[in-house]
Amino acid sequence: MAETMHERFFDVAARFADRPFVGTPPNPERRWAPEGLVYSYAQAAASIEALARVYRDAGIGHGHRVASVIENHPDFFLHKMALSTLGASIVPLSPELGPAELTWALTLTRPELGIVLPQHRGRLEALTLPRAPQWVELAAFDRGFPGAREPAPEPGPITRDTETLILFTSGTTGLAKGCRYSHDYELALGDWYRSMGGRAVLRPGLECVYNPLPVSHSDCGVRAFHEMMPVGGCVMTSDRFRPARFWQDVVNSKATVLHYLGVVTSMLMARPPSPLDRSHEVRWAIGAGIEPKRHREFEERFGFPLLEVWGMTECMRVLIDSTEPRAVGTRAVGRPRPGLDVRLVDDEDREVPLNTPGELCIRHSAETPRQGVFSGYLQDPEATELAWHGGWFHTGDLLRQDETGLCYFVDRKKHIIRRSGENIAAAEIEALLLAHPAVAQVAAIPVPDEVRGEEVFVCIVPRAGEVPGLALAQRLFQHVYAQLAYYKAPGWVLFLEDLPKTSSQKLKKYAIFPVGVDPRREFGSLDFRAQKQRRDA
Repeated sequence: MAETMHERFFDVAARFADRPFVGTPPNPERRWAPEGLVYSYAQAAASIEALARVYRDAGIGHGHRVASVIENHPDFFLHKMALSTLGASIVPLSPELGPAELTWALTLTRPELGIVLPQHRGRLEALTLPRAPQWVELAAFDRGFPGAREPAPEPGPITRDTETLILFTSGTTGLAKGCRYSHDYELALGDWYRSMGGRAVLRPGLECVYNPLPVSHSDCGVRAFHEMMPVGGCVMTSDRFRPARFWQDVVNSKATVLHYLGVVTSMLMARPPSPLDRSHEVRWAIGAGIEPKRHREFEERFGFPLLEVWGMTECMRVLIDSTEPRAVGTRAVGRPRPGLDVRLVDDEDREVPLNTPGELCIRHSAETPRQGVFSGYLQDPEATELAWHGGWFHTGDLLRQDETGLCYFVDRKKHIIRRSGENIAAAEIEALLLAHPAVAQVAAIPVPDEVRGEEVFVCIVPRAGEVPGLALAQRLFQHVYAQLAYYKAPGWVLFLEDLPKTSSQKLKKYAIFPVGVDPRREFGSLDFRAQKQRRDA
């Protein structure tokens, strides 16, 4: 039995040497690998060993971290595996993050080194950091680089508890939390996905997943990888989700499995019918957020089942509705099984009756509640223990469970806005706007969006002397847009004279607008969605 992720990989690579491991389909519009790129397991194994030698020669070792800002380049997975052989970990960061977010992530993780695509290097080197990493361009990596400034901080053997990865997740405090992954966590994911069953059977040496989502998210960087690697499957990525290219990329990838978000399915359904709708080899897809009324319609048009799941960065052992008869069109996300205990509780941490919404709490088992999940929030043991109070991890998601044990997703308890699959902490936007001298009060809330699922809507009370209107709204939009990822900037701005509060002066967001009122239709709501553009590299 493998004790580390790389031991499992090299064992699989020996058995599936000629099978494709990771890659990307051709795309002439992409800056990197426009002609496409695929590594077989044998090629990947040789590259991983070579990369590990370069890292080792530079003094990178057990306990070091390496930042990765190389978008969805397939080489990400090679560097991740090479670092794991040394007991080092990787920190994938999206280049779409703003300066404040990048500064926070790099300050918290203190990477010794960073690998980067050339178009992002200048912006990263311009950051003011207490300890900046050495940035090495991906194409020049094998030429070597200056040695590590500090020796490996954790001498000793690599174990199942050794850190492999740091992923950032939004939280209600406003600052993203760094989730620490270990070999144990990642190995457990591979075991879990191999045993999902029902429609989600994985055939050794025959599967390929296409996932255009960012590797800086758990869905692509972790889930897709551990679905495929243990069974000799292939992970195919792209630079981003592009509706017009999606099915051509799926066909070119020879994908048998897809990953999706609700926004992905909505955009694909909005496209005109095409012969490519049924020219693929896809057997099933796994994801979350399909509009219930469109679920069956999507399956009938494209010819494969959408298997809805619940999962999160802290625990990717998903609930999944994969066993027939599936509860299509109901927001069902599956039943608990050994290795993922489920409990639904109210605000007083009391278990709720069946068919009653409650906060989802999870654990591995009563004997080993934290086995096979994240190792904790980086440098934040208080937040880790708070989330684990009572021996259960409190997810912040509201679910209900019926008499058969089937769980249904209801809503999010946390103040999170989910736009195009991105989790956006309202508190992060509010804190940044409150730091602006023109803002007295602010509330960021989600509003429906026909394309993105949800959009950021900010209600702002200006300070005395400030004139509410388009000019001020533009200044405040740019204030957020310049510091945070483009998708976190306000899509809508509305100026108000005051915001409702409780007797203890806590903001009552639910009382800002009456039930049934669409804030977007309120007089004075200003639409900034067209200005939310991805940053040019």
